[in-house]
This record gives sequence, structure tokens and C-alpha cells, in this order.
Amino acid sequence: MEKLKGYQRQYLKGLAHAMKPLVLIGAGGLSPTVVAALNEALEKHELIKVKFNDFKGREEKRGIVAVIEQAAGAEMVGMVGHIAIFYRRQPDADKRRIEVPQRPPR
Repeated sequence: MEKLKGYQRQYLKGLAHAMKPLVLIGAGGLSPTVVAALNEALEKHELIKVKFNDFKGREEKRGIVAVIEQAAGAEMVGMVGHIAIFYRRQPDADKRRIEVPQRPPR
């Protein structure tokens, strides 16, 4: 997957603004069940919010984000407080819900 550009991240953050977190990461961290839930949510929605319930340190969250990006093949769009936004493009064009702009807005 090609890295998202700044204007694409901004577009996706705007779409995610009103969304509720679909995946919660608690004290157990990233278990295989949580990774499966992440993959399922990304498959269905493409753009999801993940809430860190028990990880309050910035470095802890960054470490978990890196693992999520690797395990789910997703890219973090942004993080505000204890909520991170992830995007993974749906490979099936018929199921795709989000069209990320390919050019910056004028």
C-alpha cells in the first residue's frame, strides 16, 4: 500500500470525526482475537477508530500502533488522545466505500 499523503490523511480524519471506536484495546494488549477484530472491522469499514483503554503512555501506544499497522496491513491516519484512526483500502472495488482523493483540493 502506498503511503498516504497529508491531504489524504486530512480527508480521512474528516470522515472519521463523527465515528465511534470499533475496537477497544484493554489490559490484554494485542491478542490474536483483537487482531482478528481489527482485520474484520477494516475489511468491512476501511476506516476505523481504535481506543486504548489501559495504555496511557505515548510510547506504549506508538508501539501498539506499529504492530497494528504491520499485522493488519493498515496505516494510521492520526491519533488524538487515546484514540487512533486506521485506514486500509478495500481490495475489492465493488465493496469499496471510501474513495481517497488522488489530488489535493484547490
